[in-house]
Amino acid sequence: MNEIDAFGHRRRRMMMVIASLAAAAAFSAGATGVLAQPYPDRAVRVVNPYAPGGSTDPVLRPVTQKLHELTGQSFYIDNKPGAGTNIGSEIVAKAKPDGYTLLLGTSSLAISPSLYKSLNYDPAKDLQPIALLVNAPFTLAISANLPVTSVEELIAYARANPGKLNYGSSGNGGAIHLGMELFKSMTGTDIVHIPFKGSGESVNSLLAGDIQVLLSPATNFAAHAKSGRLRMLAVAASRRVEGLDLPTVAEAGVSGFEAGVWMALFAPAGTPQPVIAKLNEDVNKALADPAIADAYVRQGMVVGGGSPQDIERIFRADLQRWPAILKSSGAKID
Repeated sequence: MNEIDAFGHRRRRMMMVIASLAAAAAFSAGATGVLAQPYPDRAVRVVNPYAPGGSTDPVLRPVTQKLHELTGQSFYIDNKPGAGTNIGSEIVAKAKPDGYTLLLGTSSLAISPSLYKSLNYDPAKDLQPIALLVNAPFTLAISANLPVTSVEELIAYARANPGKLNYGSSGNGGAIHLGMELFKSMTGTDIVHIPFKGSGESVNSLLAGDIQVLLSPATNFAAHAKSGRLRMLAVAASRRVEGLDLPTVAEAGVSGFEAGVWMALFAPAGTPQPVIAKLNEDVNKALADPAIADAYVRQGMVVGGGSPQDIERIFRADLQRWPAILKSSGAKID
């Protein structure tokens, strides 16, 4: 091969290498574009397994609005109540794991496996925690018509009138139901359970005097307590809660009584980790907004946040905790 031919050969080889590198770069750029599609790029459905107008509304709505502001996409709430939150929860558990169907999960997710003989989904396996929104200790409230003004007086009145008082809940087997059954067992009282289809209905029944006792998040009671239509007696927490000028039930002599609910966002299991990480980041940004955080505190709730692993630990601990409480309380579903 002469010098001219050798030069031409080297030139052709160099051109082939350059062409190959250019093709690889183009493919890489195209692949990156596919993998790096922004999330979300369309509306996100957030299933609320409770009826509209309940205690979950003032928690979920500010967060979904903030997520809309942060992402430019709608996070719309779809209420799917029923079956102790299992209707809405199952919808999300069986949804496509792409981040476009989320669940407002509560403590009921940890109760259902122990309460129901069979479920069409497994909360521990089919749902993936994203972030804790709030911890909401329950508040014990009574009808304004009931002639008592403290937890001690309520217990004494209930003991003197067994079976004559009614208490409401947002449904059989829910955290409110179990909380009151635990209260009854710890105080030796006989108060009849009246289940409703949601917190809103149970509060309305308390205001009407159809039930006399209700254990529920303070957000359901605050406005009505100010107007004198009901009385808030105490908070069912281990210590007094910022934003609530109330003693604890334990201070009234029911040592160790605690009841409440946590609320968190979940996604279907198998949702890509980058999507979970993005949602967790944005939820934490939302909870850091002073307007949202202060509103939660004023309603007697403890602001959440943290990593997916943080709510995962809470969820798993409750899965271990509830079976014993169910057994001791004797609570059953219809």
